[in-house]
Amino acid sequence: MNTTPSPLAQRLAASATFAMVQKAAELRAAGIDVISMSVGEPDFATPDYIKEAAHKAIDENYSKYSPVTGYMWLREAVCKKLKNENNLDYTPAEIIISNGAKQALSTVVMAIAGPGDEVIVPTPCWVSYTEMVKLAGATPVSVHAGIEQDFKITAAQLEAAITPKSRAIMLCSPSNPTGAIYTKDELAALAAVLEKHEDIMIISDEIYEHLNYIGGHESIAQFPAIKDRCCIINGVSKAYAMTGWRIGYAAAPKWVISACNKIQGQSTSGPCSLSQKAAEAAYLGPQDDVERMRQAFMRRRDLIVKLAKEIDGFEVNIPTGAFYLFPRCSKYFGCKYGDKTINTADDLAMYLLEVAHVASVGGDSFGAPDCIRFSYATSEENITEAMRRVKEALDALEK
Repeated sequence: MNTTPSPLAQRLAASATFAMVQKAAELRAAGIDVISMSVGEPDFATPDYIKEAAHKAIDENYSKYSPVTGYMWLREAVCKKLKNENNLDYTPAEIIISNGAKQALSTVVMAIAGPGDEVIVPTPCWVSYTEMVKLAGATPVSVHAGIEQDFKITAAQLEAAITPKSRAIMLCSPSNPTGAIYTKDELAALAAVLEKHEDIMIISDEIYEHLNYIGGHESIAQFPAIKDRCCIINGVSKAYAMTGWRIGYAAAPKWVISACNKIQGQSTSGPCSLSQKAAEAAYLGPQDDVERMRQAFMRRRDLIVKLAKEIDGFEVNIPTGAFYLFPRCSKYFGCKYGDKTINTADDLAMYLLEVAHVASVGGDSFGAPDCIRFSYATSEENITEAMRRVKEALDALEK
């Protein structure tokens, strides 16, 4: 029997985030108290008015297959959200509802890029971006921005990365894993470069839009010269604490949505009918809970930054969005514990899990091997205890 996976499956890397979640779960099952700072998931409950909409949908028998692109009323709600919050005009024909923003991202990449194409990926980036590009048969091209520039690429870097094979760029603001936010001026500079290259599509992942600690969200789609080449990816997971409901969307030109319709129709079909009713309530209902959670995350950001700066060997910047801290940790490379040596950020993350019992994610899979990611989507008590454990474990290393 041939048990060899396909060449495509062999090319793809496993998700480092979920690998750490699994390892942490195994330790918990063994009775060890692990503080999880590895997964990007709000620890709040979904707001009651959203859950009530799902209950009502059950009572009203929303239990049939949904349209591949999502129900019209949810696509209309997304259009209202984009107009009211972002001043962007879209029609329902330019919207597709997917099984989470992750599927929307992957489907858009496959709809746009293929073999022979290059997709520019600013790094550090979310672990799935480069793998999604590979899944489409295209080639990811990394453009790196370090902590010195707050993990944001410049217009000059973008221009230098563009080749005749460039088909798209994947942006994420606010960013996973860094928490960085591109300002309007910074986006305008990138847009000016992209305006000159008419064949390049822009995929803008804005899932952390509402977790912004410096003011209103800025979308690159606001610039008229490139708006018809922008594909906005967003969803309800982060802002409304709805990760398990699995509803995301893409807002893009009609030809992209048409291609996504075919791909999604041959893979998953339409998203969960009940979840779509919940998402409609999220977008059209009161937004008080969104602001309450944003303020809580901002307090947690301030706390973890303060505590991480007290750890000798961490180089810390101040994230302006999302719920991640991404300190440079390379000063610990070469340190020993027992008969083991820490050579990479992944090694350091494993050490902190095994010794401090704090789950984090090494920066290797994010394209930043000198950094480590901590998610502060957990209580202030957990953050305080986790950083105490991390500091104690790092102080115990043999320098």
